[in-house]
Formats: sequence, C-alpha cells, structure tokens
Amino acid sequence: MGADLREGKYIYCIIEPNQPRTFGPLGIGGRGDELHTVCFNYIAAVVSNAPIRKYTLSRENSLAHERAIEKVMAEYPVLPVRFATVAEDEEKVRRILQKEYDRFRDQLDRMRGKKELGLKAIFKEDAIYRDILQKYEHIRLLKEKIAALQPERTHYLLMQVGEMVKQALDREREQCKDEILGILRPLAEEVKTNDTYGELMIVNAAFLVEKEKEAVFDCGVEGLAEKYDQKIKFKYVGTVPPFNFVNLVIDTANY
Repeated sequence: MGADLREGKYIYCIIEPNQPRTFGPLGIGGRGDELHTVCFNYIAAVVSNAPIRKYTLSRENSLAHERAIEKVMAEYPVLPVRFATVAEDEEKVRRILQKEYDRFRDQLDRMRGKKELGLKAIFKEDAIYRDILQKYEHIRLLKEKIAALQPERTHYLLMQVGEMVKQALDREREQCKDEILGILRPLAEEVKTNDTYGELMIVNAAFLVEKEKEAVFDCGVEGLAEKYDQKIKFKYVGTVPPFNFVNLVIDTANY
C-alpha cells in the first residue's frame, strides 16, 4: 500500500444511538482499525480509519464490510451503506449526517423492530425428475419407447424428450414458487425476490420480518420443509444485514 495515500473514514452503516461507541478492530483492509461512531443529534455513522482509495469488490473486502455491519447489528438496527464509501474526515461524515438526517431517520424508523431473513428453495435432482416421470405420462411413455429402439434411431426423440422434461420442470418450478411465496409473503412486511441460478433453484428471496412475527415465519418455513421433504431442499438463513431492503448510496463528493 502506497505511503502517499491519505487517511479517511470508511463508512459501514448508520445507527440510532448518539453516544460515542467502539465495536472492535474490524476495519476494512486488515490493519485492525477500530470501528467507532461519528455522531450527530440522534443518529451515528459507524466508521473506521482507512486509506482514501478505490476498494475492489474482492472476497476479502466484501467480507470485512459485511462482518463489520454484522457486529454492529448484534446491538443495533442498522442501515447498511454501499460498499467502498469513504469520506475524507469525521467532519465530512458529520456533514453527511446533518444533510441526510431526515432521510436516515425515516429509514431507521422503517427498519425498527424488523430483520431480514433469507430463503433458498432448490429441487432435489433425483426426486424432481422421478416425480416428473410419474406425473407426466406422455414423457414416461416416450422414454419407454426410446429405450426399446436402436441407438441410431433415438437422437431426435432424445432431443424431444429433453425439451418436454425442461417444460415440465419449468412448470413445476413456477407452481412450487407460487405456493412457497403465497404462504410466506403474508408473514413478511416486504419481500425481495432475487435471481435464481441453475435449473433446480425455485426461490431465492429475502423477507423483511417483524421480530415478534419471526416465530410465525419460522413455522411457515418448517411447514413447507415438512411438506416437500422428499422433493425440495430449503436453505433458511437467519438474521443478516438488510442489504436487500436498505443499501444507502452516499456520494461523498456532494457534501
């Protein structure tokens, strides 16, 4: 790291208390910089000392950013700030807090008493294809026909059955997605559905849930897991920073 880099304040999140606090040597960059608050009225920014430079979205940097927010979140509701937001000094951070005070307060009020929960639902490969063969007779009959033919006569039919299986899988995925979200959506304040990856993933979603309703939401997930135990694997992630519902963009050059 060049010695000519100026030191600034890397901003991780916004919280409510207005008293000075420290949260440990978790600053980005691996130098052991202390997380601490910069306060204005009844809100604060959690920051650490850090060089003023471009921060690449590497695994090391992104984990440091997230771990810092998770540490603070263990004690306070947080508004995550976009990765690689660096101000020149504490005075600049205070100006940001002053100018954005109403916006930050509104967001803190919105997030109070809520938490983000994540859910991925993925078909079990063997089970879903077995289920398709049982449920879609025309696919099963065509596969049986192919099995009785000479290999040189099956190329077109194999392409045809492959397309039929894909269409059936798409149909099953949409039906299961509708049921899963139909049960869980009413139990959450907000839902963010993210892109799925791979042909077997059904749902990749985040739910903003009131803390007093978390047990009810847990029961909803457990009920789905029991119902689809043979066919679907659920990956349920507990409290995480609410990146899907808040990710403050602060252009420090504007303050």
